[in-house]
Amino acid sequence: MFSIGLTGGIGSGKTTVADMFAVRGVPVIDTDLIAHQITVPGGVAMPLIESTFGPAYVAADGSLDRAKMRTRVFSDNTAKAQLESITHPLIRAESERQRNAAQGAYHIVVVPLLIEAGDRASKVQRILVVDCPVDTQIERVIRRNGFTRDQVLAIIERQATREARVAAADDVVVNDSAATLETLQREVDALHVRYVAMASGNSKPRT
Repeated sequence: MFSIGLTGGIGSGKTTVADMFAVRGVPVIDTDLIAHQITVPGGVAMPLIESTFGPAYVAADGSLDRAKMRTRVFSDNTAKAQLESITHPLIRAESERQRNAAQGAYHIVVVPLLIEAGDRASKVQRILVVDCPVDTQIERVIRRNGFTRDQVLAIIERQATREARVAAADDVVVNDSAATLETLQREVDALHVRYVAMASGNSKPRT
């Protein structure tokens, strides 16, 4: 099936745009959502996370203590690699399962670090980037998550630059402070029509 990789920096509005495609009947595979699902109480990643990092990283309800793990991996690259070695294969497997089960002309795969992943981009036909200025990202994440400015900047610094994402994009949705839900809806409508037409042509994956 024709596959669109949707990406963007933290706070760019990826979920808002993805939800607009979903309303139009497009299957959306959200790797962030999958990452959350595998680390809830009883999640498939939790036993290995606990055995690797210890019970201190498991919350009282059996889920991942996200705040404590976030602090750990941002200060310890070895711990970050260990966590990714546990979660990434599980996320990829579930993502592939959902992609294989998807029906329709095309589907959307939401991957926050799609550009950083490099060769994973070859599994999609097009890359759609949701773009906004860094200051807007910072403001949104502080308001949404209650992070400090330094915490948001630390996350942004670990992601591809805005310029790198836009350079890698086939399509860009600008979701800056001037954007409204109406303007985003119009952009998504136009992209939806384009993607359906492209899918009918059986385009090959990116190279």
